[in-house]
Amino acid sequence: MPDTLLFAMEATLNGLTAGVMYALVALGFVLIFKASGIFNFAQGVMALFAALTLVGFQSGQIPFSHLINAMFGTRLHHFGWNMPTLLAIPATVAVMILLAILVERFILKHLINQEPIILFMATIGLAYFLEGVGDIMWGAEVKALDVGLPKGMSDTVDELTFNWFGYGFFIDRLELWAAGIAAILVASLTIFSQYTKQGRALRAVADDHQAALSVGISLRFIWVLTWSIAGIVALVAGIMWGSKSGVQFSLSLIALKALPVLILGGFTSIPGAIVGGLIIGVGEKLFDFFMQPIVGGATENWFAYMLALVFLLFRPQGLFGEKIIERV
Repeated sequence: MPDTLLFAMEATLNGLTAGVMYALVALGFVLIFKASGIFNFAQGVMALFAALTLVGFQSGQIPFSHLINAMFGTRLHHFGWNMPTLLAIPATVAVMILLAILVERFILKHLINQEPIILFMATIGLAYFLEGVGDIMWGAEVKALDVGLPKGMSDTVDELTFNWFGYGFFIDRLELWAAGIAAILVASLTIFSQYTKQGRALRAVADDHQAALSVGISLRFIWVLTWSIAGIVALVAGIMWGSKSGVQFSLSLIALKALPVLILGGFTSIPGAIVGGLIIGVGEKLFDFFMQPIVGGATENWFAYMLALVFLLFRPQGLFGEKIIERV
């Protein structure tokens, strides 16, 4: 088999696993947009905040220790103990649910029936607020995140591909775990949406807010539920990205890479977020592989946005999104 084809196949597999990482972030956007019509610009920062909180719990760091020390002249930093990962993750989930309750109580309930642009601007403000709180609460230094997930090259994939093709593919074990976790997450969300009372209520609100209110569904409860689920999804994304590249404030920028994923898959489709992520992941890897010798490097930085632009021109609702029809 030609070497070029083997290298392209390896790039495709790496693109699939990278696409799953993008899709994990896009899922949070889809959940909130479906339930409330809000494009949550703060989703990337929520992933950062969740990862910072998890690391803080794991290391036994005292929240707001920098602020406390500056105000009172103390030298407090850690409690002196480490929290096990199996306890730190549920504790972080509780923090994200508390965040959802606070967002609904202090922001969303005051913006009911407002224009979408106002809600969008509110999420921009929330993003900067959370980023600042995360900095004050846990510190701005880069933190290592370890929840026990394996990293490095998958020996199994390397051995199998070497036996099949005479060339071993390099696939990161962390990204394989991310693919498996994403599959479980999507299956869980689908089951929740289809077979639970709260899931059916969430779908009713997504279809028609006024009709849902008329049959007794609490819009405020649905918003808290949706933002809680989006917070849990953000935690999963933060764990995966933080384990891969460390927990640092540039982690919030992964939201920008989720935008082309949403444009391709559609803002209202959970399967679309997965498919869009896979298309972006594979597309940017293959484009970089074939076109880098011609146009130079760094094509992965802009390919996704060019592909999204093409979709906006010819299919603005995305592959799985609902077609926008307005009466005039």
